[in-house]
Amino acid sequence: MPMPMPMMRRLLPALLLPLACVAAAQTPVQGTLELRWGDPAPGAVLPARFEASLVAADGRRLGLETGRARRAARDLYALAGRPVAASLEPAPWIGGLAPVDALVPADASAAAPAAVIGAQPWVTLLCKFADISAEPKALPYFGTMLSNSTGRLDHYWREVSYGKANVAGSSAYGWFTLPQPRAYYVPAGGSADLTKLFNDCTAAANATVNFAPFVGINTMYNGDLDGYAWGGGHYATLDGVSRVWYTTWEPPWGYANEAPLAHEMGHGFGLPHANNSDGDSDPYDNPWDVMSDAWHNAVSDTTYGTQPKHINTYSRDRLGWVDAARKWVVRGDGTQRGIVLDRASLAASANAQMIVVTLPSPEPAGHYYVIEARKRSGYYEANLAGDAVIVHEVNSAWSEPSRSIDADVPPANVSNNAGSMFVVGESWTAPGNLLKLSVTAATADGFVLNLRRGNVPDDTIFRHGYE
Repeated sequence: MPMPMPMMRRLLPALLLPLACVAAAQTPVQGTLELRWGDPAPGAVLPARFEASLVAADGRRLGLETGRARRAARDLYALAGRPVAASLEPAPWIGGLAPVDALVPADASAAAPAAVIGAQPWVTLLCKFADISAEPKALPYFGTMLSNSTGRLDHYWREVSYGKANVAGSSAYGWFTLPQPRAYYVPAGGSADLTKLFNDCTAAANATVNFAPFVGINTMYNGDLDGYAWGGGHYATLDGVSRVWYTTWEPPWGYANEAPLAHEMGHGFGLPHANNSDGDSDPYDNPWDVMSDAWHNAVSDTTYGTQPKHINTYSRDRLGWVDAARKWVVRGDGTQRGIVLDRASLAASANAQMIVVTLPSPEPAGHYYVIEARKRSGYYEANLAGDAVIVHEVNSAWSEPSRSIDADVPPANVSNNAGSMFVVGESWTAPGNLLKLSVTAATADGFVLNLRRGNVPDDTIFRHGYE
C-alpha cells in the first residue's frame, strides 16, 4: 500500500535531520533500517532475539523498541534494508531504545518486501579471536559449502527459489586474526557486539578481499559468541560500496551444520521466523520450515551435518519466487471444488502452489490464510513428517507473520504431528467459519481440495484469480 499523503507530508520534510536531533523533541528522522535475529544453539534454554536499528548516513545507529516498531510499520520486515522515515517519542528512552509512533518507507514506494532475484553472491570470512588459535574447519570446507552440488547452499537456494535466485560467485577467505580477544567482542554475561565483530572481521580481510562484487557477508568465528548465531543486515561502506549487506555472524555450531546457516542467510534476505499455532513464545517449533525449526525432520550429511528443509510459500512469495500463475487468490465468499494444489517444492508446476484466502473487513489486508502442499520428495524434503496440506495463518504485524495451523486441542508443542497435516478425507474450519478446507484426493504431486470462504451455501461460487 502506498504511503498515505498526510504521512508523507509530515515525515518527508525532515528526512535529512540527523539522529542526534531526536533527543530534543518528537521529530521525524531518516535512516536505513537494519534488522537482526539471534537464534540460540540447539538445546539451549534461551529466547529468540530480535533487534532493529536506524542507521544514519554517517554510520551512527539508533536502536528501536521492536514491539512499537512492528505496530508502527504493520509489516516491519518488508522495510528491511530500506531507507525509512520514523517518528519517535521524545528521549529519554527506557533501555536506550527509541519508541516508534510511525515508520514508513522514505522513498514513498509501496511497503512491499524487496524481491531477491538472480545472483546473490556471498563472501565468507573466517575470523579468529586474538586469544583463540583454533581453526575448527579448513578453508575448502567453506568454499564447498556454498557450491552448487546437491546439499550445498547454492544448490539449495536455486531449488527453493525455483531457479530464480542463486549464490553463484560466492567465495571464502581466511582464517584472519581479529585484533582483540573474545572478551572484547563478547563481554562476560553480555551480548556480542555485532558491529565490532563485523567491522574488525571485514577490516582484517580487507587487504585480501574485494567486497564490491558481493551482496552478502558470512562472518565465521572460531569461538562461541553469546550463545546465539545471528543473521540479518548490517549497513557499511566496503570498497566504495555503501549498502545494507546481508550478514550472518556464526559460531562453530552454526557452520558445522548447514541448516542453521541457511536459516541465518534467510534472515539476511529479510525473512522473519515462521512459527506454529501453539501460542507460546518459542518460534522454533514448526519443522515444516527452516525459518522456524531447522533441526527436526531434516536429512543429514556426514560432512555438513543437518541439512536445510525448504521455506513455506508465504516466505517464497515475499522474496518474489512464486509465479503469478501459481498463486491463486480467493477474493470473495463462496465455494470452489476440485482445486488441484501441487507440492510447493515442484519446480515445473502446472497448477496452483499457493492459495491465499483473504479475510473480510474489518480484518486488515495483512491478515489472511495461506494454503500449500508438502510432500516427502527430493533431497531436502525427504524427511518431512508426512505428505499433507499445510495451512498458515498470516498476519504481517505479528512477530512471526506466518503460523502453521494445528487442529489438535491443545496444539502440539512441535508441529510434526497429525494435527498439523491435513490429508485425504480430512477437513478444517477456521474460527468464525471464515474458511472451510476439505482434502478430497491425492495426486502424484499434490492434492485435490474443496474450499469454502465464508458462511454461505455450498453452491455459491467464490471469486478468485491469479496474481
